[in-house]
Amino acid sequence: MRTFVGMILGALLLVLGVYVYDSMRTSSVASGQVAQANRTLVNWDVAAEDWKALKTRAHEDWVKISSR
Repeated sequence: MRTFVGMILGALLLVLGVYVYDSMRTSSVASGQVAQANRTLVNWDVAAEDWKALKTRAHEDWVKISSR
């Protein structure tokens, strides 16, 4: 159980770390004029759309399974 919780916590910390790194790298306050030239590690718009599609599919599958 500790291993499973550790893996979940590690994944959450990784995502949080990448998000903070990307937000600091592309922030005009943190980087000044260079912010436009820097690229983020993660395309957050695509990740948000994929997350939305995953939630929608999971909900549809749950409805299908629970209606049997």
